[in-house]
Amino acid sequence: MPGPRDPLAYPEPLIRRVYAYVAYRIGDGADAEDVTSDVFERALRYRESYDRGKGEPAAWLIGIARRSVDSHLAARPPIPAELVDTVAPDDLEEAASTRLDLARALGTLDERDRELLALRYGADFSARQIGELLDQRTNTVEVALHRALGRLRRALERDDPSPAEAPVLKPEVSP
Repeated sequence: MPGPRDPLAYPEPLIRRVYAYVAYRIGDGADAEDVTSDVFERALRYRESYDRGKGEPAAWLIGIARRSVDSHLAARPPIPAELVDTVAPDDLEEAASTRLDLARALGTLDERDRELLALRYGADFSARQIGELLDQRTNTVEVALHRALGRLRRALERDDPSPAEAPVLKPEVSP
């Protein structure tokens, strides 16, 4: 029975947060929903191992999500470049085009940058929380995030030479 010490006592905000993190890492849709579901199945199975002294329930769940995403990505075959290039952004609505541009730009970043951006904007963790999760100093995380955002902006500028609005980094959450 859920109680005040139960990390899953109030699951709704946790589900949204985990889904947003997963969507940043692998994209919105059925795959993100499946991985999010897997995270909560594991959390339910191992809820007794949760130690409140080691952090908030969200950090515990994101730790599980990181492993689940890594497993999912390792098992997923890569998308051939010719399929990605056949999408005609002119045929899509502006929001879909922006998402494709952002996904493409994120794909040019290394794994560490993608992970930091997913933790910051997907899981909505502060630099301090990311530092605790990754065992790094807050200042180190802030600098790394700043640099990762700079690389993301440059990648977006390479895709679209015309000036544009800053990208929206929050995916729509709809699990």
